[in-house]
Amino acid sequence: MRRRRVLGKDEQALWSAFVRDIQPLARRAARPAPLDAAPPAAPAAGPGAERRERVAPSVPVAPPSEVPRLARPGFTLVRSRAEIAIGHRGPGLDDTSWRTLVSGKLRPSRTLDLHGQNAHAAFQRLHGFLIQARSDNLRCVEVITGLGSGRDGGVLRRELPFWLGRPDLRPLILAVVHPHAANQGSVRILLRRARV
Repeated sequence: MRRRRVLGKDEQALWSAFVRDIQPLARRAARPAPLDAAPPAAPAAGPGAERRERVAPSVPVAPPSEVPRLARPGFTLVRSRAEIAIGHRGPGLDDTSWRTLVSGKLRPSRTLDLHGQNAHAAFQRLHGFLIQARSDNLRCVEVITGLGSGRDGGVLRRELPFWLGRPDLRPLILAVVHPHAANQGSVRILLRRARV
């Protein structure tokens, strides 16, 4: 068993200054006794009687209607840490579907062209497009971002894997591939089938 560390005088003074204004949390209000129930019996005088008397009475909690609610923040475009891998087979995808998708034989049912969009507008369009495609029970869709003019490609092409990896879109997607090795400016997305 480890020994407890002893605070020095300066650490003790700092700790005392820190906890000086801290108030203990209010205890939950006791449930009101039913009207037809008998009042509780008085506790027997014993070794713990003095301790029970020193406990402060509980403070009633405000009803939920009086508790102020914080306003939800507006829509923010946050880069997720989860990135979806383009061109890698994930779990839950059978061999036939994977080969059909990678070979380009599986044609997209719908196409979304994001050329000329800024990142915020492109994300909103992509999000709505994928949600709508899922609700229409489509299997494969194509998203065109373009190659971009930057050294590593355009902003949309760089951000697309992060957008698809977001917690609200990732459950909709089975796999993402480029339709052709020479065409890095678009992706085909295989959507999960809606469970009935």
